[in-house]
Amino acid sequence: MAQNQSQNQKPECKGRVCVTGASGFLAAWLIKRLLLSGYHVTGTVRDPGNEMKLAHLWRLEGARERLKLVRADLMEEGSFDNAIMGCHGVFHTASPVLKPSSDPKAEILEPAIQGTLNVLRSCKKNPSLHRVVLTSSSSTVRARDDFDPRVPLDESSWSSVQLCEKFQIWYVLSKTLAERAAWEFCNENNIHLVTVLPTFVIGPSLPPDLCSTASDVLGLFKGETEKFQWHGRMGYVHIDDVALCHILVYEHEAANGRYLCSSTVIDNDELATLLSERYPSLPIPKRFEQQNRPYYELNTSKLRTLGFKFKSVQEMFDDCIASLVEQGHLTLHI
Repeated sequence: MAQNQSQNQKPECKGRVCVTGASGFLAAWLIKRLLLSGYHVTGTVRDPGNEMKLAHLWRLEGARERLKLVRADLMEEGSFDNAIMGCHGVFHTASPVLKPSSDPKAEILEPAIQGTLNVLRSCKKNPSLHRVVLTSSSSTVRARDDFDPRVPLDESSWSSVQLCEKFQIWYVLSKTLAERAAWEFCNENNIHLVTVLPTFVIGPSLPPDLCSTASDVLGLFKGETEKFQWHGRMGYVHIDDVALCHILVYEHEAANGRYLCSSTVIDNDELATLLSERYPSLPIPKRFEQQNRPYYELNTSKLRTLGFKFKSVQEMFDDCIASLVEQGHLTLHI
């Protein structure tokens, strides 16, 4: 894993930041990196008293000295005020838990958009605020049918709301509308916003309960095809790279706008071949049903220009598998 602080060297204090949805897959990794970098972190969770659910955060290096967990709820206006007040930066990673829904507009779109606006309204009240970093998604760039497959998609591209509604791609629509709402609010209220657009995030899970992303990957290693089938062609990125990217665009004075965060875009069959050769003892599917979707690449030069280097597909899956084995979710026969 990447550069940890040396045993004797204490990280310099870099001020206080807030991370929303602190117990989540990405947020936990981001908090780990922020603490190692010397930040004081206020994390928001729905229930600070749930020791079992939050134990992985308290085990992080520096957590006892520099982590504070407070209650906040995306759907309660004003509930982020106390957590955000006095922080120099806010990392908004929290998003509503997506479940199959009879009324997706009410249960998925509203919480995503209103939750983001609730956090930003609290940001507006904080005179110490320097910058907000919002976790969006690369899906906000690529759900459209009018691009030239020979030209890699970049941050200027936006997913089509009409297309998402037509095919009922509610997750993509929620991310797209929430990010657009964030830009509109921050432009109107003079808040310095930067958004990070990760592709499919792979890597070790700090929370013991696997989120849907990590569960889908575990399913792939166990020979299931249905969850991964719909990926078709997909970008992948190491969770540590996503965390480091958030910190880079927060700290880099010139950072602005949107940043695609992706190591490699690869087809399902190509990924399955690579993984089954690397892990022959796992029943990884050899073939997936082909999805009739346009070919695309992603242009990540905007982030690379800031000096960012991504870990390879092999590294992210190696780290992911090692973590799943260690946590007892997967057995690997050598």
